Amino acid sequence: MHKLHLIGNAHLDPVWLWRWQEGFAEIKATFRSALDRMEEFPGFTFTCACASYYKWVEENDPLMFEEVRLRVAEGRWIIAGGWWLQPDCNIPSGESFARHALYAQRYFHEKFGRIARVGYNVDSFGHNGMLPQLLQKSGMSSYVMMRPDAHEKELPSSVFWWESPDGSRVLTYRIPNGYGTNWGMDFSEKRERLANIAEDQDIPLMFFYGVGNHGGGPTISTLRLCEKLRAEHGTEEIDYSSPDRYFAQLRESGKDFPVVRGDLQHHASGCYSTMSEIKALNRKAECRLLNAEKFMAIANRKLGLPYHNDWVKKAWDDVMFNQFHDIMGGCSIREAYDDAKEFYGEALKLGGDMLNAALQKLSWNIDTMGDKEIRISKDFDWAVWEMEQGGAPAVVFNPLSWDVDASVQLSKKVSRIEDEEGNPIALQHVRASQTNMQDKWDTLFRAVIPAMGYRVFRIFMQKESAAAQSAHSLKVGQNWLENDWLRLEVDSDTGYISKLFDKENGIEVFKSGGAVPVVIDDSKSDTWAHAVFEFREEAGRFSGADVQLIEAGPLRATIRVHSSWGHSELRQDISLWRDRPGVDVAVRLNWQEKHKMLKLSFPINAEECRATYEIPYGALERPADGKEYPGQAWVDIAGNLSDGRQYGLALANTTKYSYDALGSDLRLTAVRSAMYADHYGDRDEFAEYMDQGLQYFSYTLLPHAGTWQKSGIVRRSEELINPAAVVLETFHKGTLPLRDSYIGIDSPN
Repeated sequence: MHKLHLIGNAHLDPVWLWRWQEGFAEIKATFRSALDRMEEFPGFTFTCACASYYKWVEENDPLMFEEVRLRVAEGRWIIAGGWWLQPDCNIPSGESFARHALYAQRYFHEKFGRIARVGYNVDSFGHNGMLPQLLQKSGMSSYVMMRPDAHEKELPSSVFWWESPDGSRVLTYRIPNGYGTNWGMDFSEKRERLANIAEDQDIPLMFFYGVGNHGGGPTISTLRLCEKLRAEHGTEEIDYSSPDRYFAQLRESGKDFPVVRGDLQHHASGCYSTMSEIKALNRKAECRLLNAEKFMAIANRKLGLPYHNDWVKKAWDDVMFNQFHDIMGGCSIREAYDDAKEFYGEALKLGGDMLNAALQKLSWNIDTMGDKEIRISKDFDWAVWEMEQGGAPAVVFNPLSWDVDASVQLSKKVSRIEDEEGNPIALQHVRASQTNMQDKWDTLFRAVIPAMGYRVFRIFMQKESAAAQSAHSLKVGQNWLENDWLRLEVDSDTGYISKLFDKENGIEVFKSGGAVPVVIDDSKSDTWAHAVFEFREEAGRFSGADVQLIEAGPLRATIRVHSSWGHSELRQDISLWRDRPGVDVAVRLNWQEKHKMLKLSFPINAEECRATYEIPYGALERPADGKEYPGQAWVDIAGNLSDGRQYGLALANTTKYSYDALGSDLRLTAVRSAMYADHYGDRDEFAEYMDQGLQYFSYTLLPHAGTWQKSGIVRRSEELINPAAVVLETFHKGTLPLRDSYIGIDSPN
């Protein structure tokens, strides 16, 4: 008989069918119970992950925390996980996973003198394929997970080497028969099932026991059963253990375990798209905090701006907590999302304060005056600090590590823009958000901004503008747009893109209509979409389009498409730029449907297609099999043309994480309106639905010859979610030049 390692644990969701305050109380009670059981059962060991839980206990009950420290030192309280909590493992970015490990491992080392060596995430709804590398680089050589279950993904064994694309491996254990022993589970029956699996696979297994989800951990009655099993079978066959001891035994055995590559999916594929607002806030917060820290570090080194590490940590605490799998996965109660929005609000405010302070510190120290002596005054214009014939300085910052051809929108209607050398910059007036008498226009311009740096421009409110020359052209009609790269036509009846012709490669991009809003019937699934892996049951398509040309400027032309379905309305502003390839689309959706999903369909004109998805710190090719897959900000579909060439379409977006591809049809999931926390429950008239009302997002289409690597989608995606920032300045002396770059990456990847 192979040994069964008894793993006492308490899976504890700080948020799910309850709010975080209840989770806070349950964590303390569970810690107290585990400590009491150690007094009553001298051999008992307890495994507990999630650094944030320890921090709550430390702050709220320091005396109990000292008891935990003693038990850790004794070796009976086992620290696992190495992350801030047990996050969703698909939606957070690579940077977020790095922060989870950085802050958790640092906390464990500071408080307990050790770090976690075993990754531990037993309840997350899938695991992205870059985790082995992230775990290894965070000091963890093993990993414990449970989902996807055996009926959702076939694996060669309960124990396997999981390998990421760079070759990093972690010895991984998929828990059979659950992580707990609540809900009236027959303890002896579970032991027997595990013993049989162990014999079939010829390996020892871990037996996870303890009341979970709402905490609790091993109970007195359960530990009495453990004592009985140990007495009956002997501690060589069944004994109190830990994941660390278990993996040590596996390594010592010298057994050759199978290798699994790629990500571990699917479970709860509806969770890639539920709660659009929270997912949008997540990406916004991740980007803002990283950019704030970049510029705060620069301003600190260059100008002595205080570096608020405590603010950085607090803001990331909030973001990481919201990445808990039942929050980020969109399957918690409505009230929990009111709390989550408060967490994101604090993180975004702290990030905004840090970013603004850094940018303004830098801009205020740029020598915008030069060799002139100017006493600033608003005699010339009430809105900006313009000096007659001198304009007003505007500083544009680029948070990315390559030179960016950025589109910049000023919240003013200006007549002329010049660069730092006095050269005129092409501009276009675009509709602003306000309607203040005649003051309803902003100004749009494009310029190359240095890598992780800035550039100063001069704006004029009345000086006559000279037309800036361009080697490119932009033409428009009532329902068509054309630049040097693409010709785009919109069907006047449906509002779909009826033609997208790639002029460089001589290819019609779409097989049929593109950007088609397809409504999917989702009435058969619960909030998680348990056991549902494809969303293809079409209920209808948005139609009755109103198509109008709303911009025909020298820089950008835009066609606005209004369409509707049921009680919902969709607006897509489809744009081409004069000086840049690709299609940009700004979306305004008023969604009022229940148990429905909205997808945007892009069927490309190629065969034998492959789909590639951005995952945290990487990219992964998956089959175009119609299944719903998680992705970060970009996805690509590419296949073969009849002449043997490769051709594809890359798509980047600002706030969405869920996609599918079937054959040559790539689809972006825009919204999914499930009920809150509905596990095939009693659906009555009091049920509430997610994602009702207005939401905004944008996406970019990049048709390309060859593979996705040649499309430029990685950088284009980063530019979409990390736009340039503007500070309107005045004239002053300073130590910084009119343009600068602090970090640049010359490798295109």
